[in-house]
Amino acid sequence: MLLHIDASKHAWFGDGRYYDLITLLDDATSEIYYAPLVEEEGTRTLMPAVREVIEQQGIFCALYRDRASHFFVTPKAGGKVDETQVTQWGRALQELGIKMIPAYSPQARGRMERSYRTWQGRLPQELGRRKITRVEEANRFLRQQYREEFNRRFAVAAQGKGSAFVRTRRKDLGWVFSIQHERRVNPDNTIALDNRTQQIEKTRWRNTLAGCNIRVYELMDGTVAVRFGPHEVARWAPGSLPAPQSQVRSGARPLGHHRQAA
Repeated sequence: MLLHIDASKHAWFGDGRYYDLITLLDDATSEIYYAPLVEEEGTRTLMPAVREVIEQQGIFCALYRDRASHFFVTPKAGGKVDETQVTQWGRALQELGIKMIPAYSPQARGRMERSYRTWQGRLPQELGRRKITRVEEANRFLRQQYREEFNRRFAVAAQGKGSAFVRTRRKDLGWVFSIQHERRVNPDNTIALDNRTQQIEKTRWRNTLAGCNIRVYELMDGTVAVRFGPHEVARWAPGSLPAPQSQVRSGARPLGHHRQAA
């Protein structure tokens, strides 16, 4: 089973404000499984899309996408992707056994382009008719009403019977769909996070993790957690990590607050 994922930047409210509409489309039926407006397409806005579809529908076989840097590593602009290097996206889908297929021509993405022309022609009118001007209101309308109406009008019946989705019992999708970093614990049981030094507290089963390799997870809700194997050894609530001095001076966002990640 093949799904397409893409985003269309457009002035959906007709007032000069541009947002990306992210959609996941079924290659066999053109059914839309996910369709919110976000400020910008990127790892942090696309990961929740696939996670939601998996939770509601199940695991699918492959995901078709352009060669944006958050999906693929492409050493030469316009060239082939380097399949030996994986992005955060590639790593997440590998864990789930989902294949990523890169698009190499505009014609190959024709179905998504046609779908977005329909969205751009209809959605602004629907939002205007209902006097919806805020993203939160628009996404509530899309989720509760318009996506179902869109599918009723434009989706087609599959040639075969049954569903190609495979239901999953996995409870770790929050960890899978996260931004992950490898770190080595310092001799004083600290780790470096974006030019900060964060203390790892002693555990009941080990006094120090000095010299050990751990993994830092930036979860999609802004939480930052640290795991050593299956053990969680540290966790910080969204926004609780202090900004490093270099980012305070430059106004950049600290770890856990980036809008995108490759």
